[in-house]
Amino acid sequence: MRRSKLFLAALAVPLVGGITAVAAPTAAAQPQLAGPATEFTVLAAEGQSVGAAEQAVREAGGTVLRSNTAVGLITATAPASGFAERMAAAPEVFGAAQARPIGKAPTKKAAPDPDKVEKEHHRAAPGHARSGRKPAEPVGTDPLDDKLWGLKSTRSDLARNKQPGDRRVKVGVIDTGVDGSHPDIAPNFDAAASRNFTRDIPADENGTEVDGPCEFRGCVDPADHDGNGHGTHVAGTIAAAADGFGVSGVAPKVSLVNIRAGQDSGYFFLQPAVDAITYAGDAGIDVVNMSFYIDPWLYNCTSNPADTPEQQRAQRTTIAAVNRALGYAHRKGVTLVASLGNSHIDLGDPPPDSSSPNFPAGNEHDRDIDNDSCVTLPIEGSHVLGVGSFGPSQAKADYSNYGEEQISVSAPGGYYRDFFGTDWFRTNENLILSAYPRNIAVAEGAVDEDGNVTPEGEELGVQKATAPDGRVGYYQYLQGTSMASPHASGVAALIVSEYGKWRRGGFGLAPNAVQRVLEGTAAEIPCPVPRTVDYLDEGRDESYTATCTGNPEFNGFYGNGAVDAYSAVTRGARYLR
Repeated sequence: MRRSKLFLAALAVPLVGGITAVAAPTAAAQPQLAGPATEFTVLAAEGQSVGAAEQAVREAGGTVLRSNTAVGLITATAPASGFAERMAAAPEVFGAAQARPIGKAPTKKAAPDPDKVEKEHHRAAPGHARSGRKPAEPVGTDPLDDKLWGLKSTRSDLARNKQPGDRRVKVGVIDTGVDGSHPDIAPNFDAAASRNFTRDIPADENGTEVDGPCEFRGCVDPADHDGNGHGTHVAGTIAAAADGFGVSGVAPKVSLVNIRAGQDSGYFFLQPAVDAITYAGDAGIDVVNMSFYIDPWLYNCTSNPADTPEQQRAQRTTIAAVNRALGYAHRKGVTLVASLGNSHIDLGDPPPDSSSPNFPAGNEHDRDIDNDSCVTLPIEGSHVLGVGSFGPSQAKADYSNYGEEQISVSAPGGYYRDFFGTDWFRTNENLILSAYPRNIAVAEGAVDEDGNVTPEGEELGVQKATAPDGRVGYYQYLQGTSMASPHASGVAALIVSEYGKWRRGGFGLAPNAVQRVLEGTAAEIPCPVPRTVDYLDEGRDESYTATCTGNPEFNGFYGNGAVDAYSAVTRGARYLR
């Protein structure tokens, strides 16, 4: 199903351990060091200890801040120029990538850049509406569940009568954070296991605002906070509680763990992502949802001629570090689920890229992308199950990436332009409704300071639920493969809940077994007829045209099929024999 990248086979065997902190003096070396203090991520070479790599950092003039010994990734500071070249010459080091300059104060604010896919309905054309053990105890649905067509598509509303989820099963949300106080998240939120691996970045090296002013002292948000809204929406789809309030998730009784790796601004950088993935392995997480790609490169290429030698080294470092982390988590029992991406491309035949590197802004350049040596991470990383997106008509969403090379399954992700030619075209109800943090709803003008949905919020379909005890929850519509992936993660969590066993002192199910059940019980969907879909009537240009290859059992639009929670928990056992 999934073509292996040949260069991945040569990656180092991950080291064992956790995250440690250490500081050390600097030392002089050639070439000359110059420029402002900058944060780097340094990856230990294959067969080298982290301690040896840390010593090489010091000898090259850097200061070690902390190390992820699970994969040998070191965070260090050093002058901007010369340090990466010194690291390239050190035999103890695989490579180094510049993370970000430090200590810069913002001098100007960039224009807001909302996600063009997920919030497409925010810019709708005028005139269009927006609108073996003790058996598990079944649970019902919640008041707003009638708006969740994805819940019905995955047949979670039926599955929960047999298996609504086991509290021992933990789903890690590697995202922008999770609002642990949201009334639909709080009942299932595991605060003790939650972590935030990011630090707010007020501005980039040019003074352009990134995350903006820090909301909390120390510029590190609490582990129950979401400064973006994306992660909370994802979490709600996975496991919003079924308790007679608001909405419910695909697996409404499993535990949610916030493993934050994303900035408030939506960037996901290497060190936090690697720390989050390896933490999932160490913390006994059963499933992780990864609805992101690792910045600043949409494609990390081993030796793209359009990139400088330093940029090439940085991308090779990213590829190696991420795959070490994914392999580490997989061996620890974590099922890795990721969104396929929203670039409407065949991942096996990538077009030229003009968007990278996207941080800091203004450094993008044109690159031809070679599929054999370039990867988008984490979706094209080791052991990752890729999820494509379809709309309420079951048509492949116009924005969704596709292709037989990386797709595993498909799931409801929303498709604003579904049902062309009908009154349902370009309506909110074609999207995915899920939890919305109040702080973000107010910041975006969808809710006022008194907690009322504004006219703008009503136009976007924002929902408000109030419980008899005074609790208030808000919900927003979004679309994207980021919304499809959590549906699959929720089904994966139900699979672990139904078929998991005690192993190595904990309850769980091997990731390969979860994959067999997830893919084996998915509902087959054949390619459309004709196989080439152009989306021109929907208002898209020719770049969106996509051709479905494969057969009903497995194809580039739907993979092994649409995830099916009911089939997974009622007939998944046959795939475990």
